[in-house]
Amino acid sequence: MTSTLKDGKLVLEICPKETVGGGVEDVYGEDRASEDQLVTPWTLSVASGYTLLRDPQYNKGLAFTEKERDAHYVRGLLPPAILSQALQEKKLMQSIRQYQLPLQKYMAVMDLQARNERLFYKLLIDNVEELLPIVYTPTVGEACQKFGSIFRRPQGLYISLKEKGKILEVLKNWPERSVQVIVVTDGERILGLGDLGCQGMGIPVGKLALYTALGGLRPSACLPITIDVGTNNEELLKDEFYIGLRQRRATGQEYYELLDEFMSAVKKNYGEKVLTQYEDFANHNAFELLAKYRTTHLVFNDDIQGTAAVVLAGVVAAMKLLGGNLADQRFVFLGAGEAGTGIAELIAREIAKQTKAPIEETRKKIWLVDSKGLIVSSRKESLQQFKQPWAHDHEPVKDLLGAVKVIKPTVLIGSSGVGRTFTKEVIEAVSSFNEKPIILALSNPTTQSECTAEEAYTWSKGQAIFASGSPFDPVEHNGKTFLPGQSNNAYIFPGFGLGVVISGAIRVHDEMLLAASEALAGQVTQEHFDKGLIYPPFSGIRKISAHIAANVAAKAYELGLATRLPRPKDLVKCAESSMYTPVYRNYL
Repeated sequence: MTSTLKDGKLVLEICPKETVGGGVEDVYGEDRASEDQLVTPWTLSVASGYTLLRDPQYNKGLAFTEKERDAHYVRGLLPPAILSQALQEKKLMQSIRQYQLPLQKYMAVMDLQARNERLFYKLLIDNVEELLPIVYTPTVGEACQKFGSIFRRPQGLYISLKEKGKILEVLKNWPERSVQVIVVTDGERILGLGDLGCQGMGIPVGKLALYTALGGLRPSACLPITIDVGTNNEELLKDEFYIGLRQRRATGQEYYELLDEFMSAVKKNYGEKVLTQYEDFANHNAFELLAKYRTTHLVFNDDIQGTAAVVLAGVVAAMKLLGGNLADQRFVFLGAGEAGTGIAELIAREIAKQTKAPIEETRKKIWLVDSKGLIVSSRKESLQQFKQPWAHDHEPVKDLLGAVKVIKPTVLIGSSGVGRTFTKEVIEAVSSFNEKPIILALSNPTTQSECTAEEAYTWSKGQAIFASGSPFDPVEHNGKTFLPGQSNNAYIFPGFGLGVVISGAIRVHDEMLLAASEALAGQVTQEHFDKGLIYPPFSGIRKISAHIAANVAAKAYELGLATRLPRPKDLVKCAESSMYTPVYRNYL
């Protein structure tokens, strides 16, 4: 960063190496942290003393050097020992592993985030496979259920009906100005747990932690928001520790007026290029909000689009194990909500792209089963609008087992949110007419999964290619060890968001979702296939996210949706160089 005289005025010039993708300048080098890069810990003034130790963005705990302790007035406020970040990380992992309950581990990790941000992300990146189930599914579900009891300090913005008419003012209360990604929920459909109201905040907080750890977005660029319009959960309304509005959910005009004010305020305060991710909205609102704002705002629904992209990637990768084409497969879904219909639509679009067939034709390869049975044309008049494209000509079938027997799918996908619905009879039926059936039990958390990994492998006699939404341990069957894959949205949304940011995209297009899926499928190697995996290990997720980001950004440039010009020559390198790295800084 240099200053020069131009036309008699002092102008600050920012080197491209000191800017973050998406046009938000990272003046203090937050993205390119290194041990030998000296920075000043700025808040409203230079942070020092007790204030510095209480600021999670700059606090290093016992890692402050002798020189820093004198320069920033923390001498005597810490014990005399100096511990490296690596030693601090080792100590914390030992401590976390001593807890018996996952929720205790969750609370310990979240407390760390609140006091030492860089150590939190270093811990998460270096131990991603161990800690991902703690900060995300399945443990985050339990955390949301008990959020009122474990609530310690605000981690995002709460916008309730009380703030109607002044949402823009509320957004301005958030201390960070260069926000690039917002994750917002109204808490009505948290995972497979239902209406948790204001306590759904655990989901945006967890998602954005992964945006940083897995996708490299700066923590200061991420904003979790919960929109509180009440809850229909009677237990919460009666709970003395509930932290949200004590009223039944607002609906109709009152609800949509609040959301409209929110979306307008987001664009006004943060600009055209802030990505707003909808999370865990109920079906009846999720589809309407996405349809309403996707042409005017940069919006993304992870339940509809993110889930679809990660599942499509797994199915595309599985074709290399089966040796067939996507167009040759027959699909049966249990669940016709936002996840099920979103996955089905993206698969249909990928088949249309590969075969040049009309989308109306490719949809006919995909059958959906809801609570009333197979979705068929005779039910069309009574179906919600988002289900209607999947109402094909067929005799009515009352249940999943009947549908499996008549459709004879090669791919069985569960997104119902109802546990143990892939019964022994269903899996045996699918296995009877497939040498290698693809079985994806996607519902979260683990208790809501349509079947366990052990059930899938045992009942299919080891034939199944299996993946689930929440993690399962390896399974021993007939002397062979099976490694179940995890069809986890965390593969997609962090890299997708990074791609949107580095290209400066102003809209999300379906082609960008297909690009993300293809990039993820391309990261599955022969070594992974040999183990029966259709997803790569999470240990390499930062590299995977960089490739997804590059593919998404390339598509944004191709579609004319990118604003960051000129286009970088090497988008993978651009993505990697834009990633936040959480090693400690040396302070001036």
